[in-house]
Amino acid sequence: METPKIALQKIDKAPQTLRDIVQARMREAIIDGHFAPGERLVERPLCEQLGVSRTVIRETIRFLEAEGLVEIIPNRGPIVARLNWDQAKQIYDVRLQLEGAAAAACAGAQDSAFGRKLTNALKALETSMQDTRWADLLQATTRFYELIFLQAGHTIAWEIVQRLNGRISRLRALTLAARDRETPGLSHMTAIHDAILSGDADAARQAVAAHISDAANTAYRFLNAPDAKVTNA
Repeated sequence: METPKIALQKIDKAPQTLRDIVQARMREAIIDGHFAPGERLVERPLCEQLGVSRTVIRETIRFLEAEGLVEIIPNRGPIVARLNWDQAKQIYDVRLQLEGAAAAACAGAQDSAFGRKLTNALKALETSMQDTRWADLLQATTRFYELIFLQAGHTIAWEIVQRLNGRISRLRALTLAARDRETPGLSHMTAIHDAILSGDADAARQAVAAHISDAANTAYRFLNAPDAKVTNA
């Protein structure tokens, strides 16, 4: 007699490993400016502060190096990566091409179910802007863009964006904190949302271009200021 097979219960969200938690906390600390650009990341104090082994810290540092948030300097060890305008400009150029194409394609491929998801993501983004934690805001922003890329079918492009996500988040933290932006970030995101849901591919691409141009101009002013102290850039 055959033993009946029992259906496996779907895992809605995989539990975070210790390494995942440490990576998230270190990433947030760098983006928040707790560790300044150029500051050494010394293993022993990090182990003591986080209550983890040196192996976990070393794995985390290697992971953050791959994200572009940490640099390994010969004879000095790991430091928080510095960010200059030349690097920032390249990131904005990549975002312009990938996000513009994804938004345009998404405008022609969206449906009512997707519209509800994108609207909910925009509302979550607006709510997170009232929060004091950068992590919540950056996570909500990432979710908004993830929906657009996946609905557009631009999965490879999203993988590229994910690899740049650490540096993109540093720039977002910088520009979202700025008070001299021509248009608030949420207004730009709303324009992208509205253009996509209206099915207007050209308007969606233009909304992305306006958003990135404004953010890039803000980053340029900050990163090129003579007395700029990039604490959370």
